[in-house]
Amino acid sequence: MSAPSASRRRVMLGAAGLAALAGPLAACGRVEAPVDEQGRVRLRFATDWRAQAEHGGFYQALASGAYERRGLNVQIIQGGPGVNVPQLLASGAVELGMGSNSFIPLNLVAEGAPVKAVAAFFQKDPQVLIAHPDPALRTIADLRGRPFLLADASVTAFWVWLKAKYGFTDDQVRKYTFNPAPFLADPRAVQQGYLTSEPYTIRQVAGFDPKVFLLADEGYPSYAAMVLAPNAFARDNAQALRHFIAASAEGWRDYIRGDAKAADALIRKANPDMTQDILDQARDKLRANGMVDGGDAALYGLGAMTSDRWQAFFDVTSQAGVYDPGLNWRSAFTDDYLPGRG
Repeated sequence: MSAPSASRRRVMLGAAGLAALAGPLAACGRVEAPVDEQGRVRLRFATDWRAQAEHGGFYQALASGAYERRGLNVQIIQGGPGVNVPQLLASGAVELGMGSNSFIPLNLVAEGAPVKAVAAFFQKDPQVLIAHPDPALRTIADLRGRPFLLADASVTAFWVWLKAKYGFTDDQVRKYTFNPAPFLADPRAVQQGYLTSEPYTIRQVAGFDPKVFLLADEGYPSYAAMVLAPNAFARDNAQALRHFIAASAEGWRDYIRGDAKAADALIRKANPDMTQDILDQARDKLRANGMVDGGDAALYGLGAMTSDRWQAFFDVTSQAGVYDPGLNWRSAFTDDYLPGRG
């Protein structure tokens, strides 16, 4: 069985939903994480989709004891259809959550919700465009004039960047329903996807290798696999948060470069639809493309984020009208809890 479409987890929280978060989070007083009977700090971490290789470093840290060695009792709560990570954070159902792309922290800032990205374990957003094999397609610019199958959330996300960079127009957009059939039926169609998911599924279903364009390699500046923390929680549990990030960095290092068997076993247990072949090919792609340890992480360590990258993302999206140019984009993230800081 193929993996559920990874792109589904990238659904954005609407303005009304974001506005509903600002009140409960801002109203919080002192927020101390509970401690278990062994004195370990309990942390619930909500992922953005069902368990898969894109969460592998967190499961590796759990399986290897990296969290426990740092005095943490971590529970990973997997996402899925209808699971909204910012709402879980707002309600106190989880202490930490996973952010799929840079729009999410900026959307939270725009609506006054006091939540920040505190680490980014994917230096590249795995978002891709997928086309049928065609020697004429050498760059994304060659897709001009073709129909694009995009989810509603994508139209207000990476499509904004594509239009600004390549001059694509909204009349190219067709509704994407997370079913590859329309793409397979139209040799000129372009479909959104995740590097680690849809290209493999298409290859298995259709028997050909699609043309795949990784947006990050064309300059798309979004981070991914971010850890989100409410400001009050981070303030009152700084040591626990630093330990969580350090253990997660250890987990991601080992998942990408070491033995991933224990993490994969936990992933398959949590998500019975997942298969080892899907995990293996996804992990290979993460490693080959420097998703975890390339980019800023190669210079500053796993989980790293820089102001330059955040500003580049904000500049293109604010110029396209997504955000008010006066928005305090620096409030979307902090590196205060990364290893070596604080």
